[in-house]
Amino acid sequence: MEKGFGGTGKIRGLQELWIYFVCYSVIGWLYEVFLEVVVYRWGFSNRGVLTGPYCVVYGFGAILLLLLLGRLMKRRRPEGQVSVTPVLIFLLIILITTAVELAASYIMEWSVGHWQWDYSRFAMNFQGRIAPNPSIRFGFGGMIFLYVLQPLFEKMTGKLSDVKLSVVSGCLLLLFFIDVAVTFLF
Repeated sequence: MEKGFGGTGKIRGLQELWIYFVCYSVIGWLYEVFLEVVVYRWGFSNRGVLTGPYCVVYGFGAILLLLLLGRLMKRRRPEGQVSVTPVLIFLLIILITTAVELAASYIMEWSVGHWQWDYSRFAMNFQGRIAPNPSIRFGFGGMIFLYVLQPLFEKMTGKLSDVKLSVVSGCLLLLFFIDVAVTFLF
């Protein structure tokens, strides 16, 4: 059998990636709503582009980080007695997530007429689209995601049989497509 993402077949690997995408999209939405309601006290608004509780930019960014940094995480880059790999991973997370956020702002502006954040109040921002402060927060969040959450999610999906994984990923895909249809067609 060919190797996929989780060390098994390609179909299973794609199904796992889809589940991770949805999980991180929902976690991103929860994070955004938490900031808006609890930290900034602006009140609630749907922080995603879709009707449901997803910030797909988080899901896309998470999958990109997994694909781009997964192998590097497993290597130890020693500098004397200390591995510099986590520092390198942190810096790469900042770079990748900032690029994703910048690209997402342009895609959202092109597709829906605006993007959903404004960093113009932060120092050294670029057109209110990106800024060092949120980029560094994404760096820390990415470290939690890669080193804490992802191993838990891999254990979770690893325990599912091929049939259960297909059902779960298929249901999530169906719900997502319904949400896309409701958001853009009605």
